[in-house]
Amino acid sequence: MTTPYPFTALVGQDDLRLALLLNAVSPAVGGVLVRGEKGTAKSTAVRALSALLPAVDVVAGCRFSCDPAAPDPRCPDGPHETGPGVRRDARMVELPVGASEDRLVGALDIERALADGVKAFEPGLLADAHRGILYVDEVNLLHDHLVDLLLDAAAMGASYVEREGVSVRHAARFLLVGTMNPEEGELRPQLLDRFGLTVEVAASREPEQRVQVVKRRLAYDDDPEGFTARWAAEEAEVRERIAAARALLPHVRLGDGALTRIAATCAAFEVDGMRADIVMARTATALAAWAGRTDVLAEDVRQAALLALPHRRRRNPFDAPGLDEDKLDETLDEFGPDDPEPDGPDDPDDGGPDGGGPGGGGGQPRQDGPPQDGEQRDGEQRDGQPQDSAESPSSQTPEGPAGAPAAGGAQEQRAVSAGEPFRTKMLSVPGLGEGAAGRRSRARTEHGRTTGAVRPRGALTKLHLAATVRAAAPHQRARGRSGRGLVVRRDDLRQATREGREGNLVLFVVDASGSMAARQRMGAVKGAVLSLLLDAYQRRDKVGLVTFRGAGAEVALPPTSSVDTAAARLATLPTGGRTPLAAGLLTAHEVLRVERLRDPARRPLMVVVTDGRATGGPEPVKLAGRAAGLHAAEGTASVVVDCESGMVRLGLAGQLAGQLGGSAVTLEELRADAIAGLVKDVQGTNQTRRRAA
Repeated sequence: MTTPYPFTALVGQDDLRLALLLNAVSPAVGGVLVRGEKGTAKSTAVRALSALLPAVDVVAGCRFSCDPAAPDPRCPDGPHETGPGVRRDARMVELPVGASEDRLVGALDIERALADGVKAFEPGLLADAHRGILYVDEVNLLHDHLVDLLLDAAAMGASYVEREGVSVRHAARFLLVGTMNPEEGELRPQLLDRFGLTVEVAASREPEQRVQVVKRRLAYDDDPEGFTARWAAEEAEVRERIAAARALLPHVRLGDGALTRIAATCAAFEVDGMRADIVMARTATALAAWAGRTDVLAEDVRQAALLALPHRRRRNPFDAPGLDEDKLDETLDEFGPDDPEPDGPDDPDDGGPDGGGPGGGGGQPRQDGPPQDGEQRDGEQRDGQPQDSAESPSSQTPEGPAGAPAAGGAQEQRAVSAGEPFRTKMLSVPGLGEGAAGRRSRARTEHGRTTGAVRPRGALTKLHLAATVRAAAPHQRARGRSGRGLVVRRDDLRQATREGREGNLVLFVVDASGSMAARQRMGAVKGAVLSLLLDAYQRRDKVGLVTFRGAGAEVALPPTSSVDTAAARLATLPTGGRTPLAAGLLTAHEVLRVERLRDPARRPLMVVVTDGRATGGPEPVKLAGRAAGLHAAEGTASVVVDCESGMVRLGLAGQLAGQLGGSAVTLEELRADAIAGLVKDVQGTNQTRRRAA
């Protein structure tokens, strides 16, 4: 078994360590979401924490880790009698990104349930994590319905599994920790709100601290057991402090003054709902217990706000999480003095940075600790910032300072701000897909309305009860049925087929040439693309961005789930130069070709934003038509957003839409109140094209 890296040997990351320790003291805080770049010790810190949790007593043979002093009366393995039980270490269970619903919550043996009336239940990861830690790496890449199930169990302290009227319930209380890299996509605000605390982590920019990280890591890799032994005293100290804080927690008093400051803070920052107030109250109480006090102070409320509110401040997907600390201090100063003098240690250093209290991140070791130690890494080699685009140098357009001649002879314009976004109606890909769950196009999915039944190819997950009964009914006499129960064999079982919605790859191909450079016009174009990006975020799509101007095209953003990154690229998009429409379409074709190899189940929708003009190079119009024909031949669903304006319109965007086999829509028609017929037009055009083929 691998020796975990010592928690007290971590360098920096004070907020991360404090948030984890507070949840170890009081799991009711609601877990931690850790946001940050790769290689910042997120996974290392979580694994290290598991070694600090006190051991737990469990009922011998119980698969659900019931406490022998107070066994769960509804435990599927029960009933249990009170007794001494068996002591074991607290578990840390990891939920992989590709896990199924049955692996998470457990599975019922449907065949035995129907034939014998027996609730044969195989526990899932939620049962394994009971009274321990459940760690979800890349939680933002989990399907939404799995995140919902996970957070529901964490909030209720129990998991419910229901299959065709057969129900099983078991306790599931655990410390929930999720990690994510925001570059790979955000969680929906509703799911963000379900995490109690959120911390942002980043690699230190201080050379001395980075040197300490490397030294400790190298020492750990050379001799894990010896390295861990050198930090054993610090580990034992923090372990005892967690146990003491847990014992003190029920005696901590949350006075009216502290409650008033909590309510005033949440109101001042216009946080939706009441969950933030409750989480702040629990966090402030845990902070007081961790500091060895029995009263909650203003400093506890302030620290609780810094951990519990930033991710609840987002008003739309493109808002960065954060909190105005000056405003926070003003609010706390405005509302009342502290409650009466607290009871607790008189040590002036208690709760400070060296003591690991609220100000110092908790559990921080002495920096003059074992000098020969080395530090953690997640096992990932940090090789600089990730590439933002996949284009080769030859495909990039040279960009000079604003006002300098761009390639193609026209003046490059400064980036203009996007117009006000608006609500759009749905654009969808025709046909029936089988991609990842989402909210855009029709698809066969695990969740949705039942449309039929088939024989299961593997493990049965969604029983079609009526079809199963119909398959078994003709054989009852031959199988010797004598009682009321139905004699069911495995060959009788039928899997329900369901239809729901999938997420697509929405690839934006944006004309940034000189013909689009009029400031009001480009602002309107960016506003339209931003509106479509918001729609893509809500429908759980992947997005990509190709721009063309001057001498060529570039991939401004390779396909990603991070819609807010696409919005940031859009905001800085300059304009100017000629209109290499063919280059833009060919670059988009290559992006889609690569994506089909990476994710063949995800169907693309290409949105071309242009006025339809093509200039630069020999026969630019003819080349653009040929490039459009490549997309039409492969059946790529396409929409052309016509940006042409003025009294005289050439209708070039409409011609391009015809060559792509898609439809054209003006900027005005993109709005929700004017777009009603667009989806029908897209589907009708593609159906006509398929019939012609």
